[in-house]
Amino acid sequence: MSKVCEITGKKAITGNNVSHSKRRTKRKFNVNVQNRKFYWVEQQQWIKLTVSAAGLRLINRIGLDAALKKAAADGNLKEIKTIVK
Repeated sequence: MSKVCEITGKKAITGNNVSHSKRRTKRKFNVNVQNRKFYWVEQQQWIKLTVSAAGLRLINRIGLDAALKKAAADGNLKEIKTIVK
């Protein structure tokens, strides 16, 4: 699983782990992503998305259809995995 949000495009960044003696070693700041299923009313189907916490808030704020259109316009959404029932 790639740790990239399909809605916002957030991904892991690198930085320094700083010890008490100020020694610096490289570390990674991962994104808080989860695999979630959403019901897409406009298409009458369930879809799977890997979204971050910020992506979930965006979907709650503007709606799933608008968030998917914004993600596709920004180039963050590669493909939508549909769930066939």
